[in-house]
Amino acid sequence: MAHARTTVRPYHFCMQKAQSKITSHGQVSVPGSVRNFLLVERATRHSTQEVHAALFPENPPNPGPAKTLVELKQGIRQQMRRRHAGG
Repeated sequence: MAHARTTVRPYHFCMQKAQSKITSHGQVSVPGSVRNFLLVERATRHSTQEVHAALFPENPPNPGPAKTLVELKQGIRQQMRRRHAGG
């Protein structure tokens, strides 16, 4: 059976923890947030190896040089201001 190719995003460092379930039919349900992250649609078939390769690529993108503590705190402040700016 041939499957349509699916575009998969590279690993995302800020992905929230999601939980899958085993259905009463013995199938693994994949949460919508994970399907959206992987850019896959409902009722498509992917092996666990394909999903693992999409989430954990061999050569993840380089996030750049490490940030200092001052830079991290400044980034958090900026994000909080944007989030709570109102309007």
